[in-house]
Amino acid sequence: MSENKLLIRDANIEDLEKVVEIYNTSIPGQLATADLEEISVESRVQWFHDHNAHRRPLWVLIEEDQIVGWLSFQSFYGRPAYNATAEVSIYLHPLVHGKGYAKILIERAMKECPTLEIKTLLAFVFGHNKPSINLFKSYQFEEWANLPRIADMDGVERDLVILGKRIVD
Repeated sequence: MSENKLLIRDANIEDLEKVVEIYNTSIPGQLATADLEEISVESRVQWFHDHNAHRRPLWVLIEEDQIVGWLSFQSFYGRPAYNATAEVSIYLHPLVHGKGYAKILIERAMKECPTLEIKTLLAFVFGHNKPSINLFKSYQFEEWANLPRIADMDGVERDLVILGKRIVD
């Protein structure tokens, strides 16, 4: 599907239920998040409010009037010296996996980085999540760190890979 049939916009609080629903679909596969049980909308209200359209937006991806995915920019490490660095997270509803929507979101994120005053993007991805690693690497993200066996996923230890890309020099 072409990008012009999709809409990317800033999320509003009414979108949070769908954002959480999409996130929760990723938990059983233990591929994209370290949460082991579903989260509640209430538990994400503060997280939602930590985003802002000017520096750390939360975007929703809409197809045919339905939210089918989202992208979040989050501050890295919470110290002022890292203000120009952000972590990017992308979650898509399983029904739209493989449609190229993650690429559309990444491309939009990189394009908007200068406006958001972001010079460096980071992605934290489990080492066994090869589709996501390959996706980020296809946009010249490089592996900047590998934290071996730091996540215990129901008795299976998993690596965390930190991918990074300098957007603005």
